[in-house]
Amino acid sequence: MSAGATVSTTYLELSQEGGGAHKFYEVTVAGQVVTVRYGRIGAAGQTQTTTFASAAKAQAAAAKKVGEKVRKGYAPAVPGQRAPRAVTRRQVTSAPSTARAVAPVLWRFGTGSSAFGIHVDGDRCWVGNQSGDVYTLDHEGNVLARFSLPDGVKCLVADDFWIYAGCDDGRVYDLSSKLPFAAYDIAADVDIFWLDIHEGVLDVSDREGRLTVIDHEDEHQWTRRSQGDHAWMVRADDRAVYHGHHRGVTAYAPDGSGELWHTPTRGGVLFGWQEDDTVYAGTAHRVVQRLSKATGTIEATYACDSAVYSCATAPGGRFVFAGDASSSVYCFDRDGTRLWKLGTGGGSALSMQYRDERLYLVTTDGSLVCVDASEAAVSAAQQGSVPVARDVKLAAALPTYAPATTATAVATVAQPPSGAVVVECVQHDGRLRVHVVSEGYDGSWNVQFPRAIREPGARYVVDALHPAAGGFYRVRGEIRRLL
Repeated sequence: MSAGATVSTTYLELSQEGGGAHKFYEVTVAGQVVTVRYGRIGAAGQTQTTTFASAAKAQAAAAKKVGEKVRKGYAPAVPGQRAPRAVTRRQVTSAPSTARAVAPVLWRFGTGSSAFGIHVDGDRCWVGNQSGDVYTLDHEGNVLARFSLPDGVKCLVADDFWIYAGCDDGRVYDLSSKLPFAAYDIAADVDIFWLDIHEGVLDVSDREGRLTVIDHEDEHQWTRRSQGDHAWMVRADDRAVYHGHHRGVTAYAPDGSGELWHTPTRGGVLFGWQEDDTVYAGTAHRVVQRLSKATGTIEATYACDSAVYSCATAPGGRFVFAGDASSSVYCFDRDGTRLWKLGTGGGSALSMQYRDERLYLVTTDGSLVCVDASEAAVSAAQQGSVPVARDVKLAAALPTYAPATTATAVATVAQPPSGAVVVECVQHDGRLRVHVVSEGYDGSWNVQFPRAIREPGARYVVDALHPAAGGFYRVRGEIRRLL
């Protein structure tokens, strides 16, 4: 911006009653530079800056942007006069277990706040809580690191190598490298209940029973309003997106072209899980039901003694696990025969995952719990013999990482390390895209890249790029700016 350039700002809001849109849009013109800031009312929002060839072209582009928003119902407003709309916190109750025995807990880690998100892979256990903390632990319960996110963590999901946290600020953060980034900024009127990501495409279910799909460039693709509200389940694969709400499970074509099937369940859906050919819905009416992905047919029902807050399976669905509202955890065989029921010893399981004869739970008291689910340990527990659970403590000097919100927060390098890949931010059709500069890649493909650190003409070094089915590249590893 040249000295003495005139600065003008237009601030608009769109707020609808009954839980609809509640968002702002601000355009600032300073000489040849146009800065757009948008998001949920009361939040900092997301910022994009574009430099034009002249001040006149900048003014024209800004006027066009404002006109488009006004035609969509936005109106001039004063920042701060309209209060932020509260996000939904999942309200749950947890009664004492009626099981005769307690599960064989190996270790327990208290996160310090109510927690919902969990993911377990070959190296780590991840848990996210309502305070915005995500902790990583090894399988023996040693705390390795902490990510400090801006708002409460609703859920944790994995998409191949990549780990994502959906938060109450309406953003989804990529936690796959040491420095987390905001990977998706969900529409401001979407109150996240649950999400899934498949091949870089984000699927979000919300309080209103909607399913919102956003692509790798953080751009809205399609929305569907399901037959029921309070949609706590969404799972996705190549064939469909499976959406669970208070009237059952609905499957949609991945491109949003239509509904494939709808199946009423026994009670509203509170949690969902999937295997290759089946989806599992835990319901408020004390059951988990297994549905065929192809037809929606209910293939098996697993009966619990209270509302089901969470469920999971052993690989291939050999065993089915469930956690209920009465602090109990269950195991069934594939056909629905109950094999055991045990108390968690620490609240109801709001999320769970099974791996290598261990069942990992996130409970209503904010703990990550590791249960020995081997046959020998369960048999001993049923006879009243359980190990002494180890209470995991935080390390004195725990590495803590916060999201990168500007380009200056990214580490820099003077030369690309051997084997690294160079990418560049370029203006394309009025949008700031990222393309590959290094040889051996398709230069016409976009690279999925954090918007907060994009700057026109800037080059970055990434550890590796992986092609996705949608015809774009995904970054794996660290991102550094090339000087």
